Amino acid sequence: MTQNNAYQYLSNKIANDHCIILDGAIATELQRAGAGNFELSDDTHWGFDALHAAPETVQNIHQLYLNAGAEVITTNTYSILDAPSYTADYDIHVAQPIHWMDLARLSIELPRKAIINTSRQGRAAVAFSIGGEIETQEHLATIGLLAKVFKHTPPDLVLFETLSLIDDNYTQDAIRVFLELGIPVWVSFRRCRKGVCGIHGQLWGGPEGDRFGRLAQTFERIGVSALMINCLPIGRVSGTLPWLRDFTDLPLGVYPNLGRFVESGWRFDEGMDSEWFAETALNWREEGAQLIGGCCGVGPDEISAVAAALEGTPCGTKRNPVEDTEKPLPAGIQLPKGKYWQDNSGRSLYPLPLPKISVDSGVFVPTQGSYLIWKYLFNSNIGDGKRCLDIGCGVGILAIQLALNGARDVTAFDIQKEAVDNTLTNAFRNGVADRMNGIAADLYSYQPTEKFDVIVASLYQMPTNPRGQTRGHRDIDYWGRNLLDHFVKNLSSYLNADGTAYLMQVSMLGAKRTEDLLARHGYEAKVVDFNLYQFNPVFNDNLGQIAAVEKLSDAYHFTFGQNEHTMVMYLLQITRINNNTQD
Repeated sequence: MTQNNAYQYLSNKIANDHCIILDGAIATELQRAGAGNFELSDDTHWGFDALHAAPETVQNIHQLYLNAGAEVITTNTYSILDAPSYTADYDIHVAQPIHWMDLARLSIELPRKAIINTSRQGRAAVAFSIGGEIETQEHLATIGLLAKVFKHTPPDLVLFETLSLIDDNYTQDAIRVFLELGIPVWVSFRRCRKGVCGIHGQLWGGPEGDRFGRLAQTFERIGVSALMINCLPIGRVSGTLPWLRDFTDLPLGVYPNLGRFVESGWRFDEGMDSEWFAETALNWREEGAQLIGGCCGVGPDEISAVAAALEGTPCGTKRNPVEDTEKPLPAGIQLPKGKYWQDNSGRSLYPLPLPKISVDSGVFVPTQGSYLIWKYLFNSNIGDGKRCLDIGCGVGILAIQLALNGARDVTAFDIQKEAVDNTLTNAFRNGVADRMNGIAADLYSYQPTEKFDVIVASLYQMPTNPRGQTRGHRDIDYWGRNLLDHFVKNLSSYLNADGTAYLMQVSMLGAKRTEDLLARHGYEAKVVDFNLYQFNPVFNDNLGQIAAVEKLSDAYHFTFGQNEHTMVMYLLQITRINNNTQD
């Protein structure tokens, strides 16, 4: 028999109702074999590097699969689509340049040698692996170059594997390139009966109906020779092949994973031995599998057990129900209906009931400080029956929550008229416009005509470098405390004697000055909540001045590594000294 006869051998087996035995994984076996300094990851191109670093090991793995009974040997080229870009990096580290097309040729020659060494000529075929969708024109151009390689070093078939998304891309165009050369093409998807799967079995997206089945018809129509599913957990296999059989007469196959990928490499599933894998493969055969093997984590031992177990077994038509891979509910337990994740008051927290907010042009979106205060207002139902003031209202997220909590009336205060208008509009959206009024004024010049029971304030706080600004007449906020200090000094003008103010302060301003200032004006503060917040670009731009303030005071923030800076946002509850009335 010649090389061309190898594929005919496979076709004859299917025609005579014999199961074709595929090989198992290459990359995870490279890890198991400890090939050189090989580290399994997508960053090392899922084993492709071994073609130039450890070709003898790759060939030896092919031979192990052949000795185990595999009749299809897959090339070590899963990541070939990206090879033109990353193999150029090898040239820097080796004396002789490495061309990715030479590695593609080598990937075919290695299993050919393994077939000869095991005397399996004509009874084992070489499948050239191409992993993933053909997503770009660059990928399609790579396919065209592979076609040139195959004119002189052809595989017995091309395997497009681990396809997932059924979108408009170039995959069908790529398939046609090889079909026009007369090379058979197989395709395999990481999909189950329920839809697209992740490598660990998680379902992606919603129900798709029979979209996958109709695609199977398309592949059959354009000339694809086999359709399979691969690189998914065993628990996602059952039920898929009988469903596909309703749509296509193509030979169907399966080669799933054993174990899972972690950052340190592939974690093999030691709890499932080769005999168990073979027994499971018998179920797939009963469901109509005509090609069976393994993907990541499946090695020669499993393939040997499968080959022995499936010898002489007929292809079945059993339609097993689709298994639910989730743990069943305990007896007497029912899934909640309607509301999920409620708080102690029975309020649903999913989705979180933030006020309905739109943001007008030029108005600031809520800050992290505003969210911190909002959470406390929501959790503690602050404002019920009270007269409330929101200083620096922005789009009104705090003012509206106070009204939703049952406030008697709420005044939204901001220096920006557009923000006050935006708040009043959002109040209407939330059905609280009848208890909302607004004031547009500068806090520094504001002369209140009334006092409030509850005040909330998330004020701008940023230490400012005075360099280049000393000749001007604007007050420079060296310590970042100008607004906060003004608020504290004038708090008695806004707040009733038995009232409570809620003020957000960042850690870069220091606690001592705040405590001193509050005490001098007859107030005390208690931390009722806090949150960690990573610096945004504005804070990063002012790191120098922040460092200066921290050097001169008890202000602080955390630094992680070289460039990660994190502040603490404190929510202060401020009341008159010896007056701890709860709101």
